[in-house]
Amino acid sequence: MSDPNLLRHGAEELSAPFPPLLVEAEHLATTVLLGNHGRRRAGLGDDFWQYRPAMPFDEARMIDWRRSGRADTAFVREREWQIAQSVMLWVDQAASMSFGSLKDGTTKGWRAKVLGMAASLLMIRAGERVGLTGISLPPRGGEPQLQRIAAMLSEGDEADYGRPETTGMLPQSRALFISDFLGDIDPVEETLTEAADRGVRGALLQVLDPQEEAFPFDGRTIFESMTGALRHETLKAGDLKTAYLDRLAERKDRLETLARRTGWQFMTHHTGESAATALLWLHGALERRV
Repeated sequence: MSDPNLLRHGAEELSAPFPPLLVEAEHLATTVLLGNHGRRRAGLGDDFWQYRPAMPFDEARMIDWRRSGRADTAFVREREWQIAQSVMLWVDQAASMSFGSLKDGTTKGWRAKVLGMAASLLMIRAGERVGLTGISLPPRGGEPQLQRIAAMLSEGDEADYGRPETTGMLPQSRALFISDFLGDIDPVEETLTEAADRGVRGALLQVLDPQEEAFPFDGRTIFESMTGALRHETLKAGDLKTAYLDRLAERKDRLETLARRTGWQFMTHHTGESAATALLWLHGALERRV
């Protein structure tokens, strides 16, 4: 039989990151709600939308057995209101997001999680369904879903840079991707193109640290990725500033062009800025049905 003390200790250790994340997200969401009355969007009814192949996360009660009986696979019957009110979230949890230069210790990753959590809170309390991209957490509503999202956002990724995915995205739904988008941009382009083909629209929020925007380095400097896998040493870091800033501006322009071409919204947010401003933008961007 399990030792109750060990079980409790393990549970407390596991849940330790959740309260700060939820508390900060709740405070941030409340700040935004004070100046906003929520979506008040009318639903589209219970009209049939389409049949789609069942995914691993689908519950048995969601399967349309009559339609499934005419094929070799199971099908789920989707309705318009389920599609219209579903938002899929991807928050980059790769190592690059753990960078932070601010004195208060705020990292890109923490700000991204708080914004993702606060946006989820606003949407779920407005009656919408939120899930995470992939097959691990399908879109649902209710307070328990917020706990599930917080738990999964507390996990990490060993890769240097994150890669968004479209797995689990419902056609005609919306999505929110939060990342520094400093890794290979090709997977981002592939994901947004595939999402656009499914009629998915949404928002890209690039989160950067002030140092990444200003490049305040000079003299002998060692640049190293957060995992240590990438390393570059130079004696004249100042000479790299112009080329770096040009590359960063090019990256932003490519992301903005990509978003515009696929019907998404794009914005860059810095961790030294107000999180409430970024959340207000997210709230408005996800409300647009383009």
